Amino acid sequence: MEGKTFFCIDLKTFFASVECVERHLDPFETNLVVADPARGNGAICLAISPKMKMLGIRNRCRIFEIPKNVEYIVALPRMQKYIEYSSKIYEIYLKYFSKDDIHVYSIDEVFIDATKYFSLYKLSKIDLAKKIIADIYDTYGITATAGIGTNMYLAKIALDITAKHSPTNIGYLDEEKYIKELGNHTPLTDFWQVGKGTSETLRKMGIYTMNDISKTDPRRLYNKFGINAKYLIDHSKGIENCTIKEIKDYKPKSNSISTSQILFKDYNYEDAKKVMKEMVEVLSLQLVKKNLKTESISLYVGYSKDVIEASKISKKLQVATNIYKDLSKEYEKIYDKIVSKIAPIRRIGISFGRLSSDDYEQLSLFVNQEKKDKEKNIERTINNIKEKFGKNSILKGLDLEENATAMIRNKLIGGHNAN
Repeated sequence: MEGKTFFCIDLKTFFASVECVERHLDPFETNLVVADPARGNGAICLAISPKMKMLGIRNRCRIFEIPKNVEYIVALPRMQKYIEYSSKIYEIYLKYFSKDDIHVYSIDEVFIDATKYFSLYKLSKIDLAKKIIADIYDTYGITATAGIGTNMYLAKIALDITAKHSPTNIGYLDEEKYIKELGNHTPLTDFWQVGKGTSETLRKMGIYTMNDISKTDPRRLYNKFGINAKYLIDHSKGIENCTIKEIKDYKPKSNSISTSQILFKDYNYEDAKKVMKEMVEVLSLQLVKKNLKTESISLYVGYSKDVIEASKISKKLQVATNIYKDLSKEYEKIYDKIVSKIAPIRRIGISFGRLSSDDYEQLSLFVNQEKKDKEKNIERTINNIKEKFGKNSILKGLDLEENATAMIRNKLIGGHNAN
């Protein structure tokens, strides 16, 4: 991208580093995993300290995969604590850059359009990145790494592949350097947005590297990947035209909201139905809060150890609504229609689609409008109470039944302990 420079900054093994800092420990000298042992030996480690990575243990491993001879500290996930650290570190970025030039990619990673700031601070690209990394470490004890590139893609690749081999924790790529140094790099899964499925498909086509992609007849790639072939072809040459401004200006065409959960244990047919109804209530309250209604609903139910194929269904509603009672009835109908009554259930997902404003609706002679308005007001009141006093401040009888999950999940952030 002509004349542009982007940073991609990542907080190294962020969750584990926060837990080490909170304990006044050095993450590069301490064996620590962030995980919830209550979920069993198969629980995923959300992060492991750099010291454990040095031992060859992979990030996001499961507890049982850690060698028995390795002693380590187990830290329960504290999502609220990590959010607090992330917010404070974002304030450091704001010391140097306008928020309009920052795109928060995840809780521990940001993209920054740094183009206009080098002359302002009279620093080189590398020196400005070093200054920010040092500020983060000196202020909060968290080690950061940075990728610098002439577009966002190259900045990300510089971070993911190049920076980890640099003593300064900083990598730099332009298109020429990218092709020269990484054109024959393997595996392809090291590259941003190339997953195992894409890599395997390319392998079957006799394509193993970015240089291979750039030399392949584009028609072969479009026949196999459709419109996504454009990204593969561009990225094989280090090309990316998207900017942070375009990301911030983007308005998604699809309008839907969804929620899903992996259950704490195997659930039977009736208990899983209770959980589904809890989820419908949570999502319907979101609709009310956002002044939206839905015209299409979807349900996904996955079974324990994939004993049978997952059940999926979508349904268009006759009348768009955001009222929990109406939506719950519709979900019970499709649940009873598609879900196995004997297979143990482990995953549930629901989605509301074709959303529209609740300010406008077509009145019907067959609908008691007064009753409908009353139910909406009740749900708005419930929302207000939960916002003011917490999600568990008001509960339905359903939430108190055995094997219900709402009370527990209301205390979680991202499916993990908040504190």
